[in-house]
Amino acid sequence: MSYQLIEKLKSLKPYDPIYGEYKIRLDANESFLHLDAETIQKITDGIAKMDFNRYPDHNAAIACNAFAQFYGVDPQYVTVGNGLDESISLLISCFLNKGDTLMILAPDFAMYEIYARLYEVEPYVYQKGEDLTIDVEDVIAKAKAKNVQMLMFSNPCNPTSIGLDKQDVIRLIEALPDTLVVVDEAYMDFWDEDMSMLKSAHAYPNLMVLRTCSKAVGSASIRMGFVVSDSIKIRALKAAKSPYNVNGMTQIAAQVILSEHQKLRQNITQIKASREDLYAKMLALQARKSDILFMPKPDTNFVFPKVKNAKAVFEALRQKSIAVRYMGEHLRITCGTKEENAAVVAALDEILQ
Repeated sequence: MSYQLIEKLKSLKPYDPIYGEYKIRLDANESFLHLDAETIQKITDGIAKMDFNRYPDHNAAIACNAFAQFYGVDPQYVTVGNGLDESISLLISCFLNKGDTLMILAPDFAMYEIYARLYEVEPYVYQKGEDLTIDVEDVIAKAKAKNVQMLMFSNPCNPTSIGLDKQDVIRLIEALPDTLVVVDEAYMDFWDEDMSMLKSAHAYPNLMVLRTCSKAVGSASIRMGFVVSDSIKIRALKAAKSPYNVNGMTQIAAQVILSEHQKLRQNITQIKASREDLYAKMLALQARKSDILFMPKPDTNFVFPKVKNAKAVFEALRQKSIAVRYMGEHLRITCGTKEENAAVVAALDEILQ
């Protein structure tokens, strides 16, 4: 008898992003802004000085220090992952035992549940209401009833684009002292830093906060994510992760980019302005098109309209060489340049009833 895959791998499907060439790509929540020539030159100069025959710094100190300085946290509470996905995978695989329960507030980032099933952790999927908001007291009650070991959610949420107020996040943390609460703040830069748990992540023994370079920092290609928590959990995560998990070129690139404070803040301002432009255009379209059933006010860099025949609309946009993300009854549309925003709305104006 030939070798057979184990059961948990048989039903696992590879991540399937949109492939091909499109005139407009608004499907992956990437920044539409490119790094400027001066920043690229600084990265190039830094890489040219690397000792390619040596392993990179296991702790990625230059990147952690740059991140800590930009966000105003102590670098001792920071560690890095090879993309935030690696850190999410490690948190689920190493901070939970087989058979433990991970609570997910759906809809949310799909990889939470995928990693849970891969590591034989039981995912408890809590469904949000019709308006896609979170009933905090109900979440607390359900988490206690299910004896949840970890609660993981994005804030603001991908894909709903809705943020959960800081006081509500604190209620969750304090009401579930035996549950590890992981708050994925990949999109917080687009909302309100006063809503972030980043600066107080070390103060709660059951809290870990995640950040990424892939969104507001505009560096999805370098694959770097950050975890912020207290010294005990950061030390445990450093021990659990692979040695030298972030390559030297990525560390240099992250250090350079995160040190450009003024440019980063200007870019975030531009992206938020683009988000508001896209949302305003989509609201005007919604007023004319009954096919747009619901669209929450976005706190991220994308909009999330509920659309009749969403699959058909998604395919019609692809025919026009416009890529967005199809998500069941919804489309997730990343904000782009002013011209890209206008083009996708014009295309939807032609497609929708």
